[in-house]
Amino acid sequence: MACSAPSILTSNPNSFFSPKSLSSTFPLSSLSFSTVPLRTKPLRTSLSPRSTFLLRATSSEFPLVGNTAPDFEAEAVFDQEFINVKLSEYIGKKYVILFFYPLDFTFVCPTEITAFSDRHAEFEELNTEILGVSVDSVFSHLAWVQTDRKSGGLGDLKYPLISDITKSISKSYGVLIPDQGIALRGLFIIDKEGVIQHSTINNLGIGRSVDETKRTLQALQYVQENPDEVCPAGWKPGEKSMKPDPKLSKEYFAAV
Repeated sequence: MACSAPSILTSNPNSFFSPKSLSSTFPLSSLSFSTVPLRTKPLRTSLSPRSTFLLRATSSEFPLVGNTAPDFEAEAVFDQEFINVKLSEYIGKKYVILFFYPLDFTFVCPTEITAFSDRHAEFEELNTEILGVSVDSVFSHLAWVQTDRKSGGLGDLKYPLISDITKSISKSYGVLIPDQGIALRGLFIIDKEGVIQHSTINNLGIGRSVDETKRTLQALQYVQENPDEVCPAGWKPGEKSMKPDPKLSKEYFAAV
């Protein structure tokens, strides 16, 4: 099956590249994950009902929507060269789509990575950079980029692939599976102030949607540009937004 998670999950890294290992799959339901304790401190905000509907959290105990994104500096592969990427260098300049994937040379991962690359220009128009992250080395990234897509490779990409070989980035974003040493499919939209405004985390066998990522980004940018409005379910640019007010919201409901 295309969405299976085979020997990514084995404790023997060499078996991952063995053809025999590809048949030794087991259901994702058999995995056991470490749990993250729930936040005990309430989120505090000074927002008035009409000022804005973008929450800004005050605690830095754990990165989640409303908190400043954990900064990092790491090696990456871009244009078949090794470069350094520092998240904070984008603050004040660009939005960032930061997404994690389990491992190079796997199955679901290249479909996501190439899909984002093929539509990179659409995100550029939205003043947004895309950054991919896994626990593999830059040498593994480079080898995968140099492999043809028809052979399961990536080919040239239009954004950097970051090496989180120490697993520190995955851990700081709460997507690391400790007993497996790989990351879940986490995706974070970070605004120009460096604040996480959206996050999703999929299990290993479930790929993500470029369309929905772009739509969510556009909704975020619209709300930030129009702080007295909110975007209803499935909102897309050009569609009617809503006033977050008991009386004024009736204008939206009357029109749908």
